[in-house]
Amino acid sequence: MKNHSAENMWGDFLNAHLEFAFEHTPKVYHFFDNEKDANHNLELVISGVKKATSYSLLGLQQQKKALPKRGDFTVLTDVDGKAKCIVRTTSVRMMPFFSITAEHAKMEGQGDGGLADWQRVYWEFFQRELKEFERKPNESMIIVCEYFEKVF
Repeated sequence: MKNHSAENMWGDFLNAHLEFAFEHTPKVYHFFDNEKDANHNLELVISGVKKATSYSLLGLQQQKKALPKRGDFTVLTDVDGKAKCIVRTTSVRMMPFFSITAEHAKMEGQGDGGLADWQRVYWEFFQRELKEFERKPNESMIIVCEYFEKVF
């Protein structure tokens, strides 16, 4: 962890929850690739609306990032890297883009919470993300759906 704000928050969390003292160092992450969406999604987590997020498997592979797994801790930051809260992964599912459910979309809290808004927001994000690798999203691409709870 190379983020002073995240290190401080993780230390505060461990002081309050000694049972996690031997956990792996958490990921430090902010949502999306722009300030508006990153900070909006962070506020949705803080307010308890957002309890899930999604990644393209191809994007994770191209960026050489590990798949999330149950029990992982993540320090969520704003786009400037200031730690705001800690979440813990409760489950992870992988499925094609075309089979994302309305239930998953609601847990993400995008727009009106409906599936159409989720599809629009993430399709646009995946287009930007994959363009860097000269790839394009498609309806059958695998989406990694991470579910979490805010713990601090």
